[in-house]
Amino acid sequence: MINFNVPPFTGKEFEYMKQAVENEKICGDGPFTRKCSEWIEKQTGTRKCLLTTSCTHATELAALLLDIKPGDEVIMPSYTFVSTANAFVLRGATAVFVDIRPDTMNIDEKLIEDAITPHTKAIAPVHYAGVSCEMDTIMDIAACHHLKVVEDAAQGIMADYKGKALGTFGEFGCFSFHETKNFSMGEGGALLIREEKDILDAEIFREKGTDRSQYFRGQVDKYRWQNFGSSYLPSDMNAAYLYAQLELAQEITQARLDRWQEYREQLTPLAEAGKIELPYIPPHCTHNAHMFYIKTKDMEERSRLIAYLKEKDILSVFHYVPLHSAPAGIRYGRFHGEDRYTTKESERILRLPMFYKLTADQVEYITEQVKAFYKR
Repeated sequence: MINFNVPPFTGKEFEYMKQAVENEKICGDGPFTRKCSEWIEKQTGTRKCLLTTSCTHATELAALLLDIKPGDEVIMPSYTFVSTANAFVLRGATAVFVDIRPDTMNIDEKLIEDAITPHTKAIAPVHYAGVSCEMDTIMDIAACHHLKVVEDAAQGIMADYKGKALGTFGEFGCFSFHETKNFSMGEGGALLIREEKDILDAEIFREKGTDRSQYFRGQVDKYRWQNFGSSYLPSDMNAAYLYAQLELAQEITQARLDRWQEYREQLTPLAEAGKIELPYIPPHCTHNAHMFYIKTKDMEERSRLIAYLKEKDILSVFHYVPLHSAPAGIRYGRFHGEDRYTTKESERILRLPMFYKLTADQVEYITEQVKAFYKR
Protein backbone atom coordinates (compact mmCIF):
# COMPACT_ATOMS: atom_id res chain seq x y z
CA MET A 1 0.00 0.00 0.00
CA ILE A 2 1.31 3.47 -0.88
CA ASN A 3 0.10 5.74 1.90
CA PHE A 4 -1.03 9.26 1.18
CA ASN A 5 1.40 10.59 3.79
CA VAL A 6 4.34 9.24 5.78
CA PRO A 7 5.70 11.60 8.45
CA PRO A 8 9.30 12.67 7.66
CA PHE A 9 12.07 10.88 9.52
CA THR A 10 15.80 11.43 9.01
CA GLY A 11 17.35 9.05 11.55
CA LYS A 12 18.65 11.58 14.08
CA GLU A 13 15.33 12.29 15.75
CA PHE A 14 15.73 9.71 18.53
CA GLU A 15 19.33 10.77 19.18
CA TYR A 16 18.28 14.38 19.63
CA MET A 17 15.29 13.45 21.78
CA LYS A 18 17.67 11.45 24.00
CA GLN A 19 19.89 14.53 24.25
CA ALA A 20 16.87 16.59 25.31
CA VAL A 21 16.15 14.12 28.12
CA GLU A 22 19.81 14.11 29.17
CA ASN A 23 19.76 17.92 29.22
CA GLU A 24 17.13 17.55 31.97
CA LYS A 25 15.11 20.19 30.16
CA ILE A 26 12.17 18.65 28.35
CA CYS A 27 9.60 21.41 28.92
CA GLY A 28 9.22 24.42 26.66
CA ASP A 29 11.99 26.75 25.49
CA GLY A 30 14.83 24.30 26.01
CA PRO A 31 18.00 24.09 23.88
CA PHE A 32 16.34 22.41 20.89
CA THR A 33 13.46 24.89 20.91
CA ARG A 34 16.02 27.68 20.67
CA LYS A 35 17.88 25.89 17.86
CA CYS A 36 14.68 25.49 15.84
CA SER A 37 13.64 29.10 16.37
CA GLU A 38 17.08 30.40 15.40
CA TRP A 39 17.10 28.19 12.30
CA ILE A 40 13.72 29.56 11.18
CA GLU A 41 14.80 33.15 11.86
CA LYS A 42 17.93 32.66 9.75
CA GLN A 43 16.11 30.80 6.97
CA THR A 44 13.21 33.26 6.63
CA GLY A 45 14.72 36.54 7.78
CA THR A 46 11.89 37.11 10.25
CA ARG A 47 12.68 39.30 13.23
CA LYS A 48 11.52 36.71 15.77
CA CYS A 49 10.23 33.15 15.69
CA LEU A 50 8.40 31.56 18.61
CA LEU A 51 7.83 27.82 18.43
CA THR A 52 4.29 26.82 19.38
CA THR A 53 2.27 23.68 20.01
CA SER A 54 0.50 24.02 16.65
CA CYS A 55 -0.10 26.37 13.76
CA THR A 56 -3.57 26.79 15.26
CA HIS A 57 -2.03 28.19 18.42
CA ALA A 58 0.34 30.39 16.42
CA THR A 59 -2.69 31.91 14.67
CA GLU A 60 -4.50 32.31 17.99
CA LEU A 61 -1.46 34.19 19.32
CA ALA A 62 -1.61 36.46 16.28
CA ALA A 63 -5.29 37.18 16.99
CA LEU A 64 -4.42 38.04 20.60
CA LEU A 65 -1.61 40.32 19.51
CA LEU A 66 -3.95 42.14 17.10
CA ASP A 67 -6.46 42.58 19.95
CA ILE A 68 -9.24 41.04 17.86
CA LYS A 69 -12.57 41.71 19.59
CA PRO A 70 -16.29 40.95 19.16
CA GLY A 71 -17.61 42.92 16.21
CA ASP A 72 -14.33 42.82 14.26
CA GLU A 73 -14.18 41.20 10.83
CA VAL A 74 -11.33 39.26 9.28
CA ILE A 75 -11.19 38.57 5.54
CA MET A 76 -10.02 35.13 4.45
CA PRO A 77 -10.69 32.41 1.88
CA SER A 78 -13.38 29.85 2.60
CA TYR A 79 -11.15 27.20 1.05
CA THR A 80 -8.88 26.63 4.05
CA PHE A 81 -8.56 24.58 7.21
CA VAL A 82 -10.83 25.49 10.13
CA SER A 83 -7.93 26.89 12.19
CA THR A 84 -7.68 29.97 9.97
CA ALA A 85 -11.17 31.00 11.01
CA ASN A 86 -11.18 29.54 14.54
CA ALA A 87 -8.35 31.78 15.75
CA PHE A 88 -10.40 34.90 15.08
CA VAL A 89 -13.86 33.48 15.81
CA LEU A 90 -12.64 32.53 19.29
CA ARG A 91 -12.02 36.23 19.89
CA GLY A 92 -15.56 37.10 18.78
CA ALA A 93 -14.76 38.21 15.24
CA THR A 94 -16.72 37.41 12.09
CA ALA A 95 -14.97 35.48 9.34
CA VAL A 96 -15.64 37.15 5.99
CA PHE A 97 -15.03 34.67 3.19
CA VAL A 98 -14.19 35.68 -0.35
CA ASP A 99 -13.77 33.57 -3.45
CA ILE A 100 -10.54 31.92 -4.57
CA ARG A 101 -8.58 31.98 -7.80
CA PRO A 102 -9.08 28.74 -9.74
CA ASP A 103 -5.45 28.60 -10.84
CA THR A 104 -3.65 28.64 -7.46
CA MET A 105 -6.63 27.95 -5.15
CA ASN A 106 -5.53 31.02 -3.15
CA ILE A 107 -7.70 33.94 -2.11
CA ASP A 108 -8.56 36.16 -5.07
CA GLU A 109 -6.69 39.34 -4.23
CA LYS A 110 -8.91 41.33 -6.60
CA LEU A 111 -11.97 40.60 -4.45
CA ILE A 112 -10.56 41.60 -1.07
CA GLU A 113 -11.08 45.35 -1.25
CA ASP A 114 -14.80 45.06 -1.95
CA ALA A 115 -15.23 42.95 1.21
CA ILE A 116 -13.75 45.64 3.49
CA THR A 117 -16.16 47.36 5.88
CA PRO A 118 -15.62 49.77 8.80
CA HIS A 119 -15.42 46.64 11.00
CA THR A 120 -12.61 44.95 9.07
CA LYS A 121 -9.54 44.50 11.25
CA ALA A 122 -7.31 42.11 9.32
CA ILE A 123 -6.72 40.01 6.22
CA ALA A 124 -5.68 36.37 6.60
CA PRO A 125 -4.32 35.05 3.28
CA VAL A 126 -3.63 31.30 3.06
CA HIS A 127 -0.73 30.07 0.93
CA TYR A 128 -2.33 26.92 -0.41
CA ALA A 129 0.01 24.01 -1.20
CA GLY A 130 3.02 26.18 -0.41
CA VAL A 131 2.26 28.49 -3.35
CA SER A 132 2.14 32.15 -2.43
CA CYS A 133 -0.85 34.45 -2.61
CA GLU A 134 -0.29 37.72 -4.48
CA MET A 135 1.30 39.44 -1.53
CA ASP A 136 2.21 42.74 -3.20
CA THR A 137 -1.45 43.44 -3.91
CA ILE A 138 -2.61 42.20 -0.51
CA MET A 139 -0.06 44.30 1.37
CA ASP A 140 -0.97 47.39 -0.70
CA ILE A 141 -4.66 46.91 0.17
CA ALA A 142 -3.81 46.45 3.83
CA ALA A 143 -1.68 49.60 3.90
CA CYS A 144 -4.33 51.65 2.08
CA HIS A 145 -7.06 50.62 4.54
CA HIS A 146 -4.87 50.45 7.68
CA LEU A 147 -5.45 46.71 8.10
CA LYS A 148 -3.22 44.05 9.61
CA VAL A 149 -2.15 40.90 7.78
CA VAL A 150 -1.77 37.44 9.32
CA GLU A 151 -0.32 34.93 6.87
CA ASP A 152 -1.52 31.37 7.22
CA ALA A 153 1.67 29.80 5.91
CA ALA A 154 0.92 26.41 7.48
CA GLN A 155 2.05 24.74 4.24
CA GLY A 156 4.58 27.40 3.26
CA ILE A 157 7.96 26.79 4.88
CA MET A 158 10.84 26.90 2.36
CA ALA A 159 8.62 28.68 -0.19
CA ASP A 160 8.78 32.32 -1.26
CA TYR A 161 7.18 35.14 -3.21
CA LYS A 162 9.59 37.18 -5.34
CA GLY A 163 12.48 35.89 -3.23
CA LYS A 164 10.94 36.72 0.15
CA ALA A 165 9.97 33.90 2.49
CA LEU A 166 6.29 33.19 3.05
CA GLY A 167 5.17 34.17 6.54
CA THR A 168 7.35 37.31 6.59
CA PHE A 169 5.12 39.81 4.76
CA GLY A 170 2.36 40.40 7.29
CA GLU A 171 2.61 41.49 10.90
CA PHE A 172 2.54 37.77 11.71
CA GLY A 173 3.09 34.51 9.86
CA CYS A 174 2.15 31.04 11.01
CA PHE A 175 3.88 27.72 10.16
CA SER A 176 2.71 24.18 10.84
CA PHE A 177 4.84 21.20 11.84
CA HIS A 178 1.99 18.70 11.94
CA GLU A 179 2.84 15.17 10.83
CA THR A 180 1.44 15.89 7.36
CA LYS A 181 3.78 18.81 6.72
CA ASN A 182 7.17 18.92 5.01
CA PHE A 183 8.91 19.03 8.41
CA SER A 184 7.20 17.61 11.46
CA MET A 185 7.29 17.46 15.24
CA GLY A 186 4.06 15.46 15.39
CA GLU A 187 2.03 18.45 16.49
CA GLY A 188 3.62 21.87 16.39
CA GLY A 189 3.90 25.25 14.76
CA ALA A 190 5.65 28.59 14.82
CA LEU A 191 4.71 32.26 15.01
CA LEU A 192 6.82 34.61 12.89
CA ILE A 193 6.87 38.21 14.16
CA ARG A 194 7.80 41.10 11.89
CA GLU A 195 7.98 44.00 14.34
CA GLU A 196 10.19 44.32 17.42
CA LYS A 197 7.36 45.99 19.34
CA ASP A 198 5.25 42.81 19.28
CA ILE A 199 7.85 40.39 20.62
CA LEU A 200 7.45 41.02 24.36
CA ASP A 201 3.66 40.81 24.24
CA ALA A 202 3.90 37.61 22.20
CA GLU A 203 6.21 36.06 24.79
CA ILE A 204 3.85 37.03 27.61
CA PHE A 205 0.75 35.61 25.91
CA ARG A 206 2.69 32.43 25.06
CA GLU A 207 3.95 32.02 28.65
CA LYS A 208 0.55 31.95 30.38
CA GLY A 209 0.48 35.73 30.66
CA THR A 210 3.76 35.97 32.58
CA ASP A 211 7.14 37.60 31.88
CA ARG A 212 8.89 34.26 32.46
CA SER A 213 10.94 34.61 29.26
CA GLN A 214 12.39 37.89 30.49
CA TYR A 215 13.14 36.28 33.85
CA PHE A 216 15.17 33.49 32.26
CA ARG A 217 17.11 36.08 30.26
CA GLY A 218 17.92 37.90 33.51
CA GLN A 219 15.93 40.99 32.56
CA VAL A 220 13.66 40.85 35.63
CA ASP A 221 14.37 39.49 39.10
CA LYS A 222 11.16 37.44 39.30
CA TYR A 223 8.45 36.61 36.88
CA ARG A 224 4.91 37.77 37.43
CA TRP A 225 1.45 37.58 35.90
CA GLN A 226 1.34 40.50 33.47
CA ASN A 227 -1.66 39.75 31.25
CA PHE A 228 -4.04 36.97 30.31
CA GLY A 229 -2.46 34.24 28.25
CA SER A 230 -2.13 30.51 27.84
CA SER A 231 0.49 27.79 27.43
CA TYR A 232 1.61 27.63 23.82
CA LEU A 233 5.07 26.09 24.42
CA PRO A 234 5.92 22.73 22.87
CA SER A 235 8.05 20.21 24.71
CA ASP A 236 11.75 20.39 23.93
CA MET A 237 11.55 16.71 22.93
CA ASN A 238 9.17 17.69 20.15
CA ALA A 239 11.57 20.42 19.11
CA ALA A 240 14.44 17.91 19.13
CA TYR A 241 12.46 15.73 16.72
CA LEU A 242 11.88 18.73 14.45
CA TYR A 243 15.47 19.94 14.53
CA ALA A 244 16.73 16.70 13.01
CA GLN A 245 14.66 17.55 9.93
CA LEU A 246 15.50 21.25 9.81
CA GLU A 247 19.17 20.26 9.58
CA LEU A 248 18.29 18.43 6.34
CA ALA A 249 15.70 20.93 5.12
CA GLN A 250 17.32 21.45 1.72
CA GLU A 251 17.64 17.71 1.12
CA ILE A 252 14.04 17.01 2.16
CA THR A 253 12.70 19.87 0.05
CA GLN A 254 14.67 18.82 -3.01
CA ALA A 255 13.47 15.22 -2.69
CA ARG A 256 9.87 16.44 -2.64
CA LEU A 257 10.46 18.77 -5.57
CA ASP A 258 11.94 15.91 -7.59
CA ARG A 259 8.86 13.74 -7.00
CA TRP A 260 6.57 16.71 -7.72
CA GLN A 261 8.26 17.30 -11.06
CA GLU A 262 8.04 13.60 -11.94
CA TYR A 263 4.30 13.66 -11.24
CA ARG A 264 3.93 16.69 -13.47
CA GLU A 265 5.95 15.29 -16.36
CA GLN A 266 4.22 11.93 -16.31
CA LEU A 267 0.71 13.38 -16.06
CA THR A 268 1.18 16.18 -18.60
CA PRO A 269 -0.16 14.04 -21.50
CA LEU A 270 -3.44 13.57 -19.60
CA ALA A 271 -3.65 17.30 -18.98
CA GLU A 272 -2.92 18.08 -22.63
CA ALA A 273 -5.70 15.68 -23.60
CA GLY A 274 -8.11 17.65 -21.42
CA LYS A 275 -8.72 14.81 -18.95
CA ILE A 276 -7.29 16.51 -15.85
CA GLU A 277 -5.79 19.81 -14.73
CA LEU A 278 -2.39 20.14 -13.03
CA PRO A 279 -1.18 22.63 -10.39
CA TYR A 280 -0.20 26.11 -11.52
CA ILE A 281 2.89 27.83 -10.07
CA PRO A 282 3.14 31.56 -10.88
CA PRO A 283 6.58 32.39 -12.33
CA HIS A 284 7.43 34.74 -9.45
CA CYS A 285 6.73 32.08 -6.79
CA THR A 286 9.01 29.33 -5.53
CA HIS A 287 6.99 26.48 -4.06
CA ASN A 288 8.06 23.70 -1.69
CA ALA A 289 6.26 20.66 -3.16
CA HIS A 290 4.01 20.45 -0.15
CA MET A 291 1.44 18.57 -2.18
CA PHE A 292 0.72 17.35 -5.67
CA TYR A 293 -2.89 17.47 -6.73
CA ILE A 294 -4.87 16.99 -9.90
CA LYS A 295 -8.30 18.33 -10.78
CA THR A 296 -10.86 15.93 -12.18
CA LYS A 297 -13.96 16.85 -14.17
CA ASP A 298 -16.25 16.84 -11.13
CA MET A 299 -16.87 15.27 -7.72
CA GLU A 300 -18.37 12.09 -9.16
CA GLU A 301 -15.31 11.42 -11.31
CA ARG A 302 -13.04 12.21 -8.37
CA SER A 303 -14.84 9.70 -6.15
CA ARG A 304 -14.50 7.00 -8.78
CA LEU A 305 -10.79 7.74 -9.22
CA ILE A 306 -10.15 7.64 -5.45
CA ALA A 307 -11.91 4.25 -5.26
CA TYR A 308 -9.98 2.95 -8.28
CA LEU A 309 -6.62 4.00 -6.83
CA LYS A 310 -7.51 2.37 -3.52
CA GLU A 311 -8.11 -0.89 -5.37
CA LYS A 312 -4.56 -0.49 -6.68
CA ASP A 313 -3.20 0.04 -3.14
CA ILE A 314 -2.80 3.80 -3.53
CA LEU A 315 -4.32 6.11 -0.93
CA SER A 316 -5.41 9.45 -2.39
CA VAL A 317 -7.63 12.05 -0.73
CA PHE A 318 -9.65 15.16 -1.41
CA HIS A 319 -9.17 18.29 0.68
CA TYR A 320 -11.14 21.02 2.45
CA VAL A 321 -14.91 21.33 2.46
CA PRO A 322 -15.38 25.12 2.09
CA LEU A 323 -15.90 26.72 5.49
CA HIS A 324 -18.81 28.91 4.46
CA SER A 325 -20.93 25.82 3.76
CA ALA A 326 -20.21 24.22 7.14
CA PRO A 327 -22.53 24.69 10.16
CA ALA A 328 -19.97 26.76 12.08
CA GLY A 329 -19.11 28.77 8.99
CA ILE A 330 -22.75 29.75 8.66
CA ARG A 331 -22.90 30.72 12.35
CA TYR A 332 -19.62 32.59 12.60
CA GLY A 333 -19.01 33.93 9.13
CA ARG A 334 -20.44 35.05 5.83
CA PHE A 335 -19.45 34.77 2.20
CA HIS A 336 -18.96 38.10 0.47
CA GLY A 337 -19.74 38.16 -3.22
CA GLU A 338 -20.27 35.23 -5.54
CA ASP A 339 -18.97 31.72 -4.94
CA ARG A 340 -17.79 31.17 -8.51
CA TYR A 341 -14.86 28.89 -7.81
CA THR A 342 -14.54 27.94 -4.13
CA THR A 343 -17.09 25.13 -4.07
CA LYS A 344 -16.68 24.03 -7.69
CA GLU A 345 -12.89 23.74 -7.52
CA SER A 346 -12.91 22.14 -4.06
CA GLU A 347 -15.05 19.32 -5.46
CA ARG A 348 -12.51 18.56 -8.19
CA ILE A 349 -9.23 18.40 -6.28
CA LEU A 350 -7.63 15.04 -5.65
CA ARG A 351 -4.33 14.89 -3.73
CA LEU A 352 -1.86 12.18 -4.67
CA PRO A 353 0.68 10.66 -2.23
CA MET A 354 3.51 13.05 -1.38
CA PHE A 355 6.11 12.56 1.34
CA TYR A 356 9.86 12.77 1.88
CA LYS A 357 10.77 9.17 1.07
CA LEU A 358 8.30 8.64 -1.74
CA THR A 359 10.29 6.98 -4.53
CA ALA A 360 10.44 7.61 -8.26
CA ASP A 361 9.21 4.06 -8.84
CA GLN A 362 6.19 4.71 -6.64
CA VAL A 363 5.39 7.92 -8.53
CA GLU A 364 5.64 6.01 -11.80
CA TYR A 365 3.26 3.33 -10.53
CA ILE A 366 0.78 5.94 -9.24
CA THR A 367 0.76 7.89 -12.50
CA GLU A 368 0.39 4.67 -14.51
CA GLN A 369 -2.72 3.86 -12.52
CA VAL A 370 -4.16 7.36 -13.00
CA LYS A 371 -3.60 7.02 -16.74
CA ALA A 372 -5.13 3.54 -16.71
CA PHE A 373 -8.26 4.92 -15.06
CA TYR A 374 -8.75 7.46 -17.81
CA LYS A 375 -8.05 4.90 -20.53
CA ARG A 376 -11.08 2.98 -19.27
